[in-house]
Amino acid sequence: MPKFTAYDGTELAYHLAGTGQPLICLPGGDLGASACLGDLGGLSAHRQLVLLDPRGTGDSAVPRDPSSYRCDRMTDDVEALREHLGLERVDLLAHSASGNLATLYAAAHPRRVGSLVLVTPGLRAVGLETTADDRQAAAALRAGESGYEEGRATLEEIRGGRDPREVGTAVQPFMYGRWDEAARAHAADEDTQTNRAAAGLYCQDGVFDPSATTAALAAVDAPVLVLAGAYDATPTPERAAEFAALFPRGEVTVLPDAGHFPWLDAPGDFVRTLAAFLEPDVRSVRTASGVRLAYRVLGEESAPPVLLVHGRGGTGADWSGIAEALAATRRVYALDLSGHGLSDWPGRYSFEGFRDDLRGFVDALGLAGADVVAHSMGGAAALLLAIGAPELVGRLVLEECPPLVPLDPPRGVLDRPDGELSFDWPVVTDVDAQLNEPDPAWRAGCASLATPTLIVAGGPDSHIGQKAIAGLAALIPGARLVTLEAGHSVHAGQPAAFLAELREFGI
Repeated sequence: MPKFTAYDGTELAYHLAGTGQPLICLPGGDLGASACLGDLGGLSAHRQLVLLDPRGTGDSAVPRDPSSYRCDRMTDDVEALREHLGLERVDLLAHSASGNLATLYAAAHPRRVGSLVLVTPGLRAVGLETTADDRQAAAALRAGESGYEEGRATLEEIRGGRDPREVGTAVQPFMYGRWDEAARAHAADEDTQTNRAAAGLYCQDGVFDPSATTAALAAVDAPVLVLAGAYDATPTPERAAEFAALFPRGEVTVLPDAGHFPWLDAPGDFVRTLAAFLEPDVRSVRTASGVRLAYRVLGEESAPPVLLVHGRGGTGADWSGIAEALAATRRVYALDLSGHGLSDWPGRYSFEGFRDDLRGFVDALGLAGADVVAHSMGGAAALLLAIGAPELVGRLVLEECPPLVPLDPPRGVLDRPDGELSFDWPVVTDVDAQLNEPDPAWRAGCASLATPTLIVAGGPDSHIGQKAIAGLAALIPGARLVTLEAGHSVHAGQPAAFLAELREFGI
C-alpha cells in the first residue's frame, strides 16, 4: 500500500479503491483504521477512495510523540496527504469521530476544500453534544427488537452519568439500521481495528475551541453534505441539521433505513446520494413529498426553461447530445425520475408517481410554464402532468409515448437480469402492470388538454404500435404528429431531425 511522511516524520499509510477523482476518506471510531470503511457500500464505482489509516492504526506507524494523537494536530496529517497527492483542493469524506477532524481541517484550510461529506459525524468540534435524551429517543425507534431491553437499561445508566465508552456491547445494536450478521461482523472488526490506548488523547480536554471553529466555518465556500441515519443518535437527524446550518453551503440528508453506518445499512441509498453530491455535473433537489431527485442543468440561467424526461430504465444523461444543443438558447433540466440513476429508489412505482416527481421538481425549482420534452414512460408521466396541472407545462413533446390502452397480449412478469442495474427493477414490474390495465381516465383526460402538443413517433421499427400512437394524437386537440423512422428512441437515432422538429415547434 502507498505511504507518505507526515510533518513529524511519522510514516502514514493509505489504501486505494476504485478509479476517478480522488476522495480522501477519514475513518471514525476515535482512531479507527480505514478497513472499517470497506469500499463505502460501492462508492468506489464512482470515485477513487483514498482511505487513510490514521497514525497508530492499520498500516500507519505509531508516532514518537503521543500528543500528536490530538485531533487538532492531526489536521496536519490531512494537509500532508493533500500535498502528497498533489491536489490543489480536496474532496473529503469523514465518518463519525473523524467528522471533528474534517471540520477542524476545513476551518484551518477553507480554500483547500473542494467538497466535504460528513457521515454521521462527531459534533464536539462545534460544541454540539449528543445527549442522553437523544440516545433514548433513537433507541425507542427500535422497541421490540432483540436486545432492546438490555440496551435501554444501559442507556439509562448513561443518562445517570456513566461514561458511554464503558458500557461494552449492550448498545451496539442501536448503532446499526438492523442488527444482522453483517452488522455483527462489522462491530466485531471495528473493535479490533481501533487504537483504544490512544483514543483518549484524540478528543482530550483543550483540543476543541467550538466558538473559534464555528466562526472559521463561515469562510468555507465549498458544498458540504451532512449525512445522518434516521435511527442514529450520534448524531440524531435534528443535531445533524444544526451542524449543516453552520456551513454557508451546508445541507443535510437523512437516510430512512440507516443508523450510524449507512453504507452498511442502506448501501444503495448511500452511494446514490453521495455520487449525486460529488458529481460536479449533477445536482439534487428534494420535493415536497420528500423524494430526492438528481438532475443535470445546462444553459444560461436566464434562458427559457425546458425539462427533459427520460424513459423507463434511463437517466437524464440519456439526453446529453440533445441537452447540449438546446442549451444554446435554453436553460435545460434533465432529471432522473425516482427509481432511476442517482435519484431516490423508493421501491414502488407508478405513472402517477412519476407524474408527481415531475410536479414536485417543477414546484421545487420554480419552473412553472416550462416546456417539457419526454420519452416513452416519461412521456406518459408528462402527459398526466399536463392534464392535471396545465399551468405547469408550456409546450409538450411526447416521444414514443405509450398510447395508454390495454396491451394485447398483456405482458407477463419478467425475470430480473443479473448484475447491477442503473434503475430499480420494480419499475419494470409496476409499470408493466399499469400498461396492461391503464386507468381509462388517463385517455379521457386527453380530450380536455389545451397544452400545445407535439407527438413524435418512431416508425415501424418501434415496439409501440404506430396506429395506437396516432390514435393518442387524435385524442388531443390540436396535437401535431410527426414520424421519424428511428425506432423507439428517436432522439438518439435521429438527433438532428428530432432537434429540427423541436425548433419548428418553438423549443
